[in-house]
Amino acid sequence: MDFLSQTYIALRGPTGAPQSAQDTIAKLSDRLSPSTLLADRRAAVLALKGLARDCKEDVGERALPGLLEVLQNDAEIDAEIAKAVLETITQLCEPDDDSKDLALKHTDYVIRNEQAVHVLFSLLGDAHFYTRYATLQLLSVLLQNRRSQVQGYFLKAPAGTSSVIAVLEDKREIIRNESIVVIQMLISQSPDIQKVLAFQGAFEKLFNTVTHEGGLEGGVISQDALRCVDSLLRYNSSNQSYFRETSLPSLLCSLLLLPSNLSLQDPVPQEFALQFWDSQKVANVSLVLGIMGMLVGSKGSSQELSVFVRGFVELALASNAPTPLKTQALHLLPSTLTFPLSEVILTPYMPVPETRGEEWDRLEPASALDALVELALHGEYNGLYSDNRAKEGLELRSAAITVFDNFVRKEDIRQAIVQGMLPPQQSSEVPMISPLLHSLCLSPSSPLNIADVTSTHLATLLFAHLLAGSSRAKTAARSIKPSSSIPGETSGPGTFFVPADNNTPAPTQPEEDEEDAPQSLLHLFSENLSLCFLSRSRAENDREEREWNRLIVGYICLLAQWLWDDPKATREFLEAGGLGTLVEPINQTSESEDLIPGLCAFLLGICYEFNREPGEITRATIHPIISRLGIDVLLGHMSRVREHDWFKSISPESMVLRYPTKALQNTPPVEQEGEIWLDWSFVDFWKSNQHTIQRGLATDPSTLASSSGPSAESAMLINSLKDVIRSQVQEIDALQLRLKELSVAEARLAESEARIAELEAELQTSDGKKREVEKEQEDLLVLLDDMSTKRRRDKQRMREAGMEVSEDEADDDDEDEDEDEGGDE
Repeated sequence: MDFLSQTYIALRGPTGAPQSAQDTIAKLSDRLSPSTLLADRRAAVLALKGLARDCKEDVGERALPGLLEVLQNDAEIDAEIAKAVLETITQLCEPDDDSKDLALKHTDYVIRNEQAVHVLFSLLGDAHFYTRYATLQLLSVLLQNRRSQVQGYFLKAPAGTSSVIAVLEDKREIIRNESIVVIQMLISQSPDIQKVLAFQGAFEKLFNTVTHEGGLEGGVISQDALRCVDSLLRYNSSNQSYFRETSLPSLLCSLLLLPSNLSLQDPVPQEFALQFWDSQKVANVSLVLGIMGMLVGSKGSSQELSVFVRGFVELALASNAPTPLKTQALHLLPSTLTFPLSEVILTPYMPVPETRGEEWDRLEPASALDALVELALHGEYNGLYSDNRAKEGLELRSAAITVFDNFVRKEDIRQAIVQGMLPPQQSSEVPMISPLLHSLCLSPSSPLNIADVTSTHLATLLFAHLLAGSSRAKTAARSIKPSSSIPGETSGPGTFFVPADNNTPAPTQPEEDEEDAPQSLLHLFSENLSLCFLSRSRAENDREEREWNRLIVGYICLLAQWLWDDPKATREFLEAGGLGTLVEPINQTSESEDLIPGLCAFLLGICYEFNREPGEITRATIHPIISRLGIDVLLGHMSRVREHDWFKSISPESMVLRYPTKALQNTPPVEQEGEIWLDWSFVDFWKSNQHTIQRGLATDPSTLASSSGPSAESAMLINSLKDVIRSQVQEIDALQLRLKELSVAEARLAESEARIAELEAELQTSDGKKREVEKEQEDLLVLLDDMSTKRRRDKQRMREAGMEVSEDEADDDDEDEDEDEGGDE
């Protein structure tokens, strides 16, 4: 009743006549003066809080100075007035659609008062619920409006850091949740605040929140806390170094159910591979993977890197994780991948049909490299959904291709893979057809099989990564002669992995006819490319024609990278009829086609440039064809390639494009269809060598134009030097680590030697003092003996002189005589 009567009196005015809102606000503002009673100030603040909703401008102009004064003087001693004044200022500073500029004006006035902002940080230490909650809400609004200024005040506030950390420990969920939101804005783009909070225990408090919320199974609060951890670490090398020194990296593994001490030979537990997933858990796991990838990219310890990378590989290749998480895990693998994919054995799983992902079959173990290639060629779960062309599925397969490219950059690795495709040395042995070679050699068939076309196209990308820039790999590839019994279509999913309990023997290869001798890969590619052009001409609809175009692009891109700086492969391709295959598409161009004619012109230029081996088709043979086609026409086709949308849309991060259909406009992102045309390695190869081929097309056939690219010998030398540099870098890192260990040991040894020297000095000092004491004792004994002898002589003289000797002295003499007699005896 006291509050109501006071408010009524304030609003009524002296005569009881109605007042305007401005007059009321003015009167209430006057009652905020420190000279009034605390109860009156509280009533005035509550009344202004009600008026602030409809009269924000007037309240801010007249009452905001008084409200800040109440905040500084009364908020810390009265919880009720603190809640009221905080909520009132929050209303004045909170922006909305109609008063954004006004809210910013009020915010500027508030943060102009440094002491008022410091009071806000000190109020966070108040244990009262409404005070702490209202303070967090006001800080959130101020940070939203003027983040950098508030961050500057935070660094100067005496109780800023301790109060924020204390709020994270609040047991009340509403307070803790609101504090995480404030911290997210407080640490945004501020490395100094990030360091201060990290070294004050923010990491531990945030992970305690995640654990309290149920780990990765938690809700939005776990997500916000993990996002806070990510913000504290990203672009902050100091915090990353501190984080690695704590026990928190192993906590990241435990959150994912991944053992932190896992070695390469240890199997991953099934609870990690098979988990239940929902949208919230996917978001939480994505944040944890991002944090782990950040630590991997910042060069942490070798054990930490090994466990994290192993987790990425297992999650992507041998788990039931959703497709976006698998794609993220592959993208997080370092570009300089040194992880031994061929040595790590995985246990893949496949969902049991019609169980909605509740039951899974365990398949036969396979190496991570085989699983990676299988994923790229056929998609998830051994090609179970190979007919599905969803964009996110293709993103996963393209990520697998990128990882494969990073892994085979070492010359010895790519050489070993290519050597594994060579036919057996003894004809009696059954040739082993690898999945990559099988997909690479599939013959184009009608009717169109989209799964096979996609598999073959992606196989050309993988094989191009093996050959690009490696003369040794190209030389070995020319010796590959796949069996002619490779079928035109795959036998469906399940040709690579088999269930672990399946005892079905491996299929045997049928015997080949002597007349049907195996062809080399270049002959096979030339034939398949010609068949693709023929099948495209017979396509029944635009979609089918588009699929054939995609496969044609794959073959041409592979051949261009193979024939570059390889005269022997160029001669073999030309002798296989490749020249006629390339010329026809250039002549039969349409306005809608820009990419394929340009690629054919590019490949024709490569054949002309590197046709340096003797044979039936020479440079003189090709030059009239180039002249008839027209050099300007060929250059125009090549120039339009760089302007094509498919070419410009490729980036190092993604090669998947959205399929252009009208139905995709209203299609959910998960169901959107995608397609792959080119990869970044070919785009980079084209940009580096296009001008060389354009210049080469205009040269005389009798002149062997020197390519701007390195020769075969130079390429081999460069690759070998790169390998030497890599090994030397590894040796330098190992030696630096050893040097650091020796430096620590040397420092400890020097410390020990200094301690020994100190102890020796103390011992010498003690010995000196001891000798001095012993010498003093000897001197005293000698002096005492001299005095005793002199005394006896004096007594003897006194007796001889007839003088009396006292009894004590006589007794002393007797004792001395007894001693002398005892000594004589």
